[in-house]
Amino acid sequence: MEWAVEHVRLDIPEERIDWRAKGFWWHGPAIPTGDFAARRPHLFDGSFTWPVMAARRSALEGNIAALADFAREHGLSFAPHGKTTMAPQLFQAQFDAGAWGLTAATANQVLAYRRFGVPRVLLANELLDPTALGWIVAELDRDPDFDFLYYIDRSNPGYHRAAEAVAGRPSGRPLRVLVERGFPGGRTGCRERAEMMAVARTIHATPGLEVAGVAAYEGGLETREDVGELVRALVADAWRMGEEGLTGERPIVSVGGSAWFDVVAEELGGRDDVWPILRSGAYVAHDDGLYRDTTPFRRIGGADGPLSAALEIWAQISSAPEEGLAIAALGKREANFDAGLPVPKVVRRADGREQDAAAIEVTKLNDHHAYLRLPDGFRIEPGDLVMFGISHPCTAFDRWRFIPVVDDDHTVVDVLTTYF
Repeated sequence: MEWAVEHVRLDIPEERIDWRAKGFWWHGPAIPTGDFAARRPHLFDGSFTWPVMAARRSALEGNIAALADFAREHGLSFAPHGKTTMAPQLFQAQFDAGAWGLTAATANQVLAYRRFGVPRVLLANELLDPTALGWIVAELDRDPDFDFLYYIDRSNPGYHRAAEAVAGRPSGRPLRVLVERGFPGGRTGCRERAEMMAVARTIHATPGLEVAGVAAYEGGLETREDVGELVRALVADAWRMGEEGLTGERPIVSVGGSAWFDVVAEELGGRDDVWPILRSGAYVAHDDGLYRDTTPFRRIGGADGPLSAALEIWAQISSAPEEGLAIAALGKREANFDAGLPVPKVVRRADGREQDAAAIEVTKLNDHHAYLRLPDGFRIEPGDLVMFGISHPCTAFDRWRFIPVVDDDHTVVDVLTTYF
C-alpha cells in the first residue's frame, strides 16, 4: 500500500510569551504568541533584548519551496526530518509545500508529532523502549489514519522488542519496518546483504510485523562515489527482498540528509520499481557554515542555489578591552558551535547604520561571551549590535523556545515555538 499526499492541517498549540521567553523583553501579563506577532514589533524597537535569535521569513519560505520542488521534479516522496526545528509552524509549511510525512529521530519526537496531528511518521532509528513501542502499536490500533515506519538492523534486541510489542494482538495493522543498511565505520545498520536478508526473513516470519523496505543514512560518507554505491546496494537489497516475497511489489528505499540529495535523486529519482523517500531536514534553515559549504546545490548550479541562511543571532558588544579585540555578549548558551563558531555578518550601530562584518572573526566562546578578532582599523563600540550566522541548524533551534520570524526589514511577522 502507498499513501497519497493530501492536505494536512496540524493542531498547533497556542503558547504564551512572558518573562521566561529568552530574548523577548516582555514584563507584562503573558500574551499569546499570535497576539504578540500581530502587534508587528520591530526587532530593534525595544521589544527584544540581547542576544536573540530570529528567523527570516523569506529564507524559510524559499528553502521550503526549493526542496519540495526538487523532490517533486525528481519523483521522490519527501519526509523532511523534523528534528532540525521541532517547530510545528514549519512542519505545517512543509506539509503545505507537499511533504508526504515527517521523519523523527526519537520516541519523544514521535509523541510530539502525534500531539500536533502528524499523520505519517518515519522514525529513522531502531526503537528499543518497550513502553514507546507499546504506545505506537496502540496508536496504530486507535487511529486508522496514522501510518508509521521505523528501523530494525542487525540488533537481535531490536527485533525481539518489536515482536513482543505486537504479541498477543488478535488483530490490528502490522508494525511496518525498514531494514537498515550501514557501512564500515558508520553508526548503525547491517553491513552486508546477508545480514539484511536474515533480518528481513525473520521480520517477515513474525505475525504482526511487516517488511516495508530498506533505509540508510548516507551523510557520514565523504564522496559521491561512496554515496552512489550505498544507494545502489540498498536498491539491490530491496529487489532481493521483493524476489523472495518479503516485501510488497514496490518496496520503500529511504535515504537522505541535506548534503547528498543530488546523488540520491540521480540514483532513485523517477523509479517505479522502488518507492524512494527522501529525509533531508537541515535545508529548512540552511546556514552560514557546514551546509553553505556542502549543499548539493553547489554541485548542481553553483553557490547555494535557491537556499539561503534563515537564522541570525543578534548580540550586543559588551566590551572593547584592547586593540583588535571586542567581546560580544553571546556564548554557548545561545549559539551552537559543534560544526563551527558563529559567523559575524553585520554590525549595527546605535544610530541604526549597518556595516559589513565579514572581516571579523569569532575565535572563542565562553558560556555568555564571544571573543571577536577585529581587522586593523575596524572600530566597534560597546552597545553596538552584531548579527551572527550559525553553522549546523540542527543544534541551533533547541537553544530557543521562542523564535521571532522577521521580514526583510526586521518587522516581526510570526513567532515560532519549538518543542525539544
